[in-house]
Amino acid sequence: MNTSTAAGLWDRLTGIQAAPDQWLVIATGLVALVAVGPRPVWRLSRNAITIAHEGGHGLLALLTGRSLDGIRLHSDTSGVTVSRGKPTGLGMVLTAAAGYTAPSLLGLGGAALLSAHRITLLLWAATALLLAVLVMIRNAYGLLTVVLTGATFVLVSWLAPADVQAVFAYAVVWFLLLGGVRPVFELGAKRRGGAAPDSDADQLGRLTHVHPVVWLLLFHVVALCSLIGGGRWLLAL
Repeated sequence: MNTSTAAGLWDRLTGIQAAPDQWLVIATGLVALVAVGPRPVWRLSRNAITIAHEGGHGLLALLTGRSLDGIRLHSDTSGVTVSRGKPTGLGMVLTAAAGYTAPSLLGLGGAALLSAHRITLLLWAATALLLAVLVMIRNAYGLLTVVLTGATFVLVSWLAPADVQAVFAYAVVWFLLLGGVRPVFELGAKRRGGAAPDSDADQLGRLTHVHPVVWLLLFHVVALCSLIGGGRWLLAL
């Protein structure tokens, strides 16, 4: 397909691509599970979930009219998003709630695109989102992490064969769906140990006067429902 013209690019973006065989879909899910499971692997792969987490905070801050000062990603896989605006109200609540829900909701949206055989659209949309996060980054480690992640998507999107693109896209979506679940359980464990007094759930508790455990439960519901719903789409059940 000719992609040297705007029409060619549009056709490629909106075109339908064949899904991989069912066994490959299952295999990509298992690979994603390995990326989320063992602690040494998770310490590396969790950086990608942190990008989605902090990107969710940043996006909702902008959508609710707040001024975004920037995003910092750290080598311990933590991150912080700083925005300015009214310290209370719906905008601040949505911004605070967006972090732990963002990876799962992105995975759910990706699963919807893959179920419609829009593999190229998914890869390009992910690249655009990473570019948007990149301009918000304010530290060297965060810059390196986002550049490497974005470069991977660009190389696969433009240079890899169609079947490799399909496998990569399914692996990424499985990873977001599975990777959105573990941080919520980790947050619960930290809160029980008193190690996260200023977590997103605790901030939401102070903002809404609703107990942080309720917000933690909401994070669990979003993550698990997204995994179940997205998994059904990916497996065509």
